[in-house]
Amino acid sequence: MSEDGFHVHGVHEHEIEHQAHTGDVFASRIAVMTAILASVGAIFSFQGGAEQNDALIYKNDAAIRRTEASDQWNFYQAKSAKQNLAEFAATLTTGDAQAAYRKEAVRYQTEKAAIEPQAKALEQASAESERKSEAALHTHHRWAQAMTLIQVAISLAAITLLARKRWMQYAAYAVGAGGVAIAALAMLHF
Repeated sequence: MSEDGFHVHGVHEHEIEHQAHTGDVFASRIAVMTAILASVGAIFSFQGGAEQNDALIYKNDAAIRRTEASDQWNFYQAKSAKQNLAEFAATLTTGDAQAAYRKEAVRYQTEKAAIEPQAKALEQASAESERKSEAALHTHHRWAQAMTLIQVAISLAAITLLARKRWMQYAAYAVGAGGVAIAALAMLHF
């Protein structure tokens, strides 16, 4: 201040005072955008992880059903072998022994008939779990793509803050919007 109580601010002082009152609006907007992108990215990352877990669970279930089907087919083959042996023994024998072997052959035939639909059902369950696993893995990849674009948008926001170029801000918005669009595809299972 001057001696007579009158003070004139210089241009530089005025700008410093203005910045102190208003703050850096550009930097504030980029900071908010970055925080929003990081929050959206966290959601996308969580969803991607959940889909990956689902894919693994379905893949595991498919393997279990495939093993159970294999066990049933092995049981079926064992019954077939016993049926064949009983039929062969029936042809080599006569009388009561032949009747007993024929009865055994019929029993094995009946037991095989009960095993076959179980084995086929387990094969179908395995194939269905495999299909669900592939679908979940595809959705996981979509979430991962969306997260990658969000990470690129965050990087662009940081570069925007350093370069102070408005076109880079719009590029960050565009890449972030692309990530959101891919996330929408993931939600819709495309």
